[in-house]
Amino acid sequence: MTIETQILVSLLKLTKQGPFRKELLGKDARVSMPVVNEILENLCQNMLCQQRQGVVDVTSIQCVEIAVRAIRLGADFERVCTFLQWKEFENLAAEAFRANGYSVTNNFRFKHVGKRFEIDLLACMEPLIVCVDCKHWHHGWSRAAIVKVVEMQVKRTEALADAFPIVHEKAKIKIENWRQTLFTPTVLSLTQGPFKFHNKVPIVPILKIQNFLNELPAHAHLLTHFSIKIKPERHKLTKYLK
Repeated sequence: MTIETQILVSLLKLTKQGPFRKELLGKDARVSMPVVNEILENLCQNMLCQQRQGVVDVTSIQCVEIAVRAIRLGADFERVCTFLQWKEFENLAAEAFRANGYSVTNNFRFKHVGKRFEIDLLACMEPLIVCVDCKHWHHGWSRAAIVKVVEMQVKRTEALADAFPIVHEKAKIKIENWRQTLFTPTVLSLTQGPFKFHNKVPIVPILKIQNFLNELPAHAHLLTHFSIKIKPERHKLTKYLK
């Protein structure tokens, strides 16, 4: 592991509890202060952290960027993930959707045919309802793990499409003027896995979410989706295709 990688991992570890004095960074990473100062200056110039009067701090977005950089430089994936707050990832994703005009519901829970389901993020903008699973970082990111995550998200999305005529008011989605909805299962990850799609379900690295959102409206019909047609005269919801 390089010196920069050691410092990045220590930076994540120390900022988990909030701002800290930079001397602690040298001690935790076991790196001399001249080297710490040089690397910190570079990180600040690249907008990955900020320091003032010897106190170092990072934002939630910077935490994710630091984690990705550390992993790319060879840091252990699971160790890096232990220093990240789960909500940092989820909140970053939610803000990205909101910035692109979507209304977002976090941790949407519903029942369908006697089973309970939960979708991490429900992002809605006519005619799309994007059902997002934020990949749990402490698990491995193997091919088999990705396939399982995708298959489970497809099942959740289909269940929501089936249950939507009953549960849509709970989601606080104003659909009165919509003609149809496309429910699209999506998986967000910290880094790029071995493939970008599985069975036409996108697997999106969090730092590439803007590119994904730019392209989604034009390509959603090519992805795995479940559609509901809305009859204007009664705002009736009818599932009609996959």
